[in-house]
Amino acid sequence: MSRVAKNPVSIPSGVEITLNEKTISVSGSKGKSEFTFPVSVSATHADDLIVVSYDESSSESTALAGTTRSLINNMIIGVSEGFQKTLLLVGVGYRAKASGKKLELTLGFSHPVHYELPEQVDVETPSQTEVVLKSHDKQALGQVAAEIRAFRPPEPYKGKGVKYADENIRRKEAKKAAGA
Repeated sequence: MSRVAKNPVSIPSGVEITLNEKTISVSGSKGKSEFTFPVSVSATHADDLIVVSYDESSSESTALAGTTRSLINNMIIGVSEGFQKTLLLVGVGYRAKASGKKLELTLGFSHPVHYELPEQVDVETPSQTEVVLKSHDKQALGQVAAEIRAFRPPEPYKGKGVKYADENIRRKEAKKAAGA
């Protein structure tokens, strides 16, 4: 029995749902998302609630039901409120500049790093060391943030690099001189 799939997904006002046999389409003020159900999972829509149903005898179906419910919930939150991730650049001379769908990063390399953002992700740079990514698609947002962070992950000695705003970097102590 999937505990996650048992909970129905509530639909806020301003969100439009189109439910077919095997697909669900969600649209709202921030965008539009679509999802195709796994073979053994289906959903029903009534009274501003979506209930995920599945074959309880199959353990694979039970696992997929919880995942499906979470994905539908994230789609609804995404099109109504949207998702946001903040990246911080820590290091002397580390800068970011956004222009449209392009992000230019200066990360201590001999050349600036140019990153082209996908269609569904928007970027802002409130300061030179802060990058704010916004999207209605949680998966695409996380992927873009991870790719930008991968250019210069934070190192454990001084903490220099690109880090998530809510990330805590475990610091290491520098080597001590022998006999000191």
